[in-house]
Amino acid sequence: MRARYGVPLGITAVGAAGLAYSIGFEARSFRLRRVTVPMLPRGARPLRVLQISDIHMVSGQRKKRAWIQSLAGLRPDFVVNTGDNLSDPEGVPEVLDALGPLMEFPGVYVFGSNDYYGPKLRNPARYLLEKAQGRHGLNGNPPAVGVVHNPWEDLRDAFDAAGWVGLSNTRGRLKLPGGFELAFTGLDDPHIKRDRYGLVEGGPETDADASIAVVHAPYLRTLDAFTADGYPLILAGHTHGGQLCIPFYGALVTNCDLDTDRVKGLSTHEAGGHRSYLHVSAGCGANRYTPVRFACPPEATLLTLTPRP
Repeated sequence: MRARYGVPLGITAVGAAGLAYSIGFEARSFRLRRVTVPMLPRGARPLRVLQISDIHMVSGQRKKRAWIQSLAGLRPDFVVNTGDNLSDPEGVPEVLDALGPLMEFPGVYVFGSNDYYGPKLRNPARYLLEKAQGRHGLNGNPPAVGVVHNPWEDLRDAFDAAGWVGLSNTRGRLKLPGGFELAFTGLDDPHIKRDRYGLVEGGPETDADASIAVVHAPYLRTLDAFTADGYPLILAGHTHGGQLCIPFYGALVTNCDLDTDRVKGLSTHEAGGHRSYLHVSAGCGANRYTPVRFACPPEATLLTLTPRP
């Protein structure tokens, strides 16, 4: 009898141990990624940018709040928040508590689908099915119905009051100490078809010292548009780095039409005869119904922008 059932029982035990590790340890093992991007004009001083994404705050996540607060000790020149701050309609006060020290620095932000809508319980296997069928988000899917509406307006008002610049289908600027001026072009979340590139098309603003494009979900249509228009750097989140990865292989899905080779970290994108740097944050949270991470720890990124060679 033991020989007959030993293998299934062993597989079950390994699976249970992996699940316990991914929920109890790795999902709370916060990391800081550091990358260097040579995209500033020659002669400019380096700039330190903290990108934070996909917090997916749920009430009671004290360790996550404390870690995000501690990032203020990095003293970035500015902060870029690439969305999905919420995973709980009651989470706004805790998001603002976590981000409070960071809102003392200049910043810009875009929203993601989970800022607008609460997550729904779904079978994780559907991500693989949707990938096989070429369906992602609302691209080919029915509009979101029967979902919880999150109080995103409260987030927006608090960010705006702190001086952070909203970039949902619009442009904005930050003037840093020393007079260096950055122009930003942002889109609302392509994952739920809120992006309107026609409102911001035209490329970087030539009277700024440097330009950066910002979007929550790195769908190819947005990356193509930004790159073809000549933006040197695109910042995005959304993918969770694959969230559940296979060691020595990597991510299985990106939850959008971006390839898995660029699911997180710094890469490049080419379109229209131009090349842009693309940084995709793996994010520091997860959907409240799938609070797991495996071979993909939660993270924020400190990007050092340096002059072009």
